[in-house]
Amino acid sequence: MADAYVLDYVRTARGKGSSRGSLHGVSPVDLVVRLQRALTERGLDPDRVDDVVVGSASQVDEQGADLARTATLLAGWGHGVPGGTVNRFCASGIDAVAQTSARIRAGDLGLAVAGGVESVSRVPMFSDRGPLWNDPETIQRIGSVHMGIAADLNATLDGRTRAELDAYGVETQTKAAAAWDRGVHDRSVVPVELPDGTVFARDELIRPGTTLDKLARMPAAFAGLGADGQDAIALAAHPEAGKIEHLHTVGTSPALADGAALLVLGDAEQAAAAGLRPRARVLGSATVSTDPVIMLTAGQQAIEKVIARAGLTPADIDVFEFAEAFAALCLRLRADLDAGPERMNPNGGTIAMGHAFGATGAIMVGGCLEELERRDGRYGVAAVSGAAGLGVAVLIERMDA
Repeated sequence: MADAYVLDYVRTARGKGSSRGSLHGVSPVDLVVRLQRALTERGLDPDRVDDVVVGSASQVDEQGADLARTATLLAGWGHGVPGGTVNRFCASGIDAVAQTSARIRAGDLGLAVAGGVESVSRVPMFSDRGPLWNDPETIQRIGSVHMGIAADLNATLDGRTRAELDAYGVETQTKAAAAWDRGVHDRSVVPVELPDGTVFARDELIRPGTTLDKLARMPAAFAGLGADGQDAIALAAHPEAGKIEHLHTVGTSPALADGAALLVLGDAEQAAAAGLRPRARVLGSATVSTDPVIMLTAGQQAIEKVIARAGLTPADIDVFEFAEAFAALCLRLRADLDAGPERMNPNGGTIAMGHAFGATGAIMVGGCLEELERRDGRYGVAAVSGAAGLGVAVLIERMDA
């Protein structure tokens, strides 16, 4: 079995996921095309690429019709480079990386590009109108709830306080602003020229002036959904909660974003032939599922599974990149795995910088690699929890560690 290596990583900056966002005027296909062209400018020969795999959570309209193949053709990579699109909800991008790495290890691919894209401003969340979102019978049979209700349920079961969640919200904003000021993302972020001729190259959702006082004044974000029947569905599955305390606000929830990210992956032979230096080895991945009402615990479970499978412990991990699917789940992971703020999301996360569903996991794997390189670390893990109780994690080992 061959080893799979991360050879390069690029992403766009993340724009606000609304019509006021800087990337609203750029289609999701064009975001991927621009990153593909950036990779060729950095030395990747498209003729050597065996496949392009892109994750996207809402595969409809501008994100439908196999976006990966469409982008690859538009990028001028030739008719001979395939393209496929995967959907595992919020874990789509990291799943694209995991699946592609596994195919490399199995010998089915030599060199490939994997990542994700989401343009929430152009293809809104739930716009695919799937039964999980829109069919009342399916919702009742599964017990499907909004992710925010699941977050408040988890916070209630863990006995979290509003003050604890707000403190995490301030922490991730502070880290994210400091990381940009230090130039942490300079190597990977590809500037995007906008229709008006300006250039977009910085995550625009960060609020560096966030304080505890400001967050304390924010209303609970999901109390209305709970009162409209979502609490009843959640409590039917988890009566032990008694009553759901609605504690998360927009300041402690992931912000909706537009963005894209791509990683170049390959085996040692093809990396050498392409003149690309392996930066990290993909040790493995884990895909798990859990109760679709509690939902957001699956990312942590995937981390625990992939670490154990590799014969490691949480203490061996130098960097945890964990999708900030609400503050309560971040605090749980930190407590359960003893992953303090210096190891978990050291440069901030999706609460501060934005959650571009299909792209988030790929951004996190790339960010994990870059942080390992900065701190001379060895092992890093990235994970995302998705809707319906899905979770995916990828474990990497920095080369020359």
